[in-house]
Amino acid sequence: MFKYPAYNLLKATSMHADCPECGLHYEIEPGFFWGAMYISYAFSVAISVAVGLADFVLLNDPDLWVYIFTIIPASILLSPLSMRYSRVLMLYAFGGVHFRGH
Repeated sequence: MFKYPAYNLLKATSMHADCPECGLHYEIEPGFFWGAMYISYAFSVAISVAVGLADFVLLNDPDLWVYIFTIIPASILLSPLSMRYSRVLMLYAFGGVHFRGH
């Protein structure tokens, strides 16, 4: 789906217009992937809660600054993957695309 690896931050959002294997047109309608922002938001909330709980359990309820300095970097570092997976889930859930394993 994507032209470049996720760690290429300048081009992480660049997608092929059509699937190189089957020719499927990815953007079902103009602005189709705007809905993926809601999925990405859910991923960000899940990441924040998971890191916050890990801080609470592993570090025995540390000070507020520890939560801030662990949750924010985790959210930033995982945002390219979150964006990509949200687009894939959006296409799978609402685009009529279904994976067929070999």
